[in-house]
Amino acid sequence: MSDTDLIKLYSARILALAADIPHQGRLSGPGGTARRRSPLCGSTVTADVVVKDGLIVDFAQDVKACALGQASAAVLGQVAIGRSLSELVTARDALIAMLKDSGPLPPPPFDAYEVMVPARDYKNRHASILLPLEAVCDAMQAALAAA
Repeated sequence: MSDTDLIKLYSARILALAADIPHQGRLSGPGGTARRRSPLCGSTVTADVVVKDGLIVDFAQDVKACALGQASAAVLGQVAIGRSLSELVTARDALIAMLKDSGPLPPPPFDAYEVMVPARDYKNRHASILLPLEAVCDAMQAALAAA
């Protein structure tokens, strides 16, 4: 990876998102929790959710990831509350398609994942980018199963 590639991948916008992750931390009484880890880089994200009527009403995430994983968590943190499992799964699947198959952006309100388009060419970064959405989907499934 050249210096120019690194600058393109770790844009000022990525770094700004990584520095300001909404809902950072843990919930004291989550209805569902899930932890995801990227075996490639060791990044981890733990998501806690409280679900009411099929929607997230409270959310927290503990993010120990690279700048791309942190930026992804920031995008998710801006829109997670009020989302259903089907919306989150659709966003996750769209992000996978965007990264791996040059598919379109995830639908609103997840379209801010557009910031990850430069990462398409760096397959070794995809797992870290996907961690926050994968963790929140798993946490939602756990909360719904426990209800």
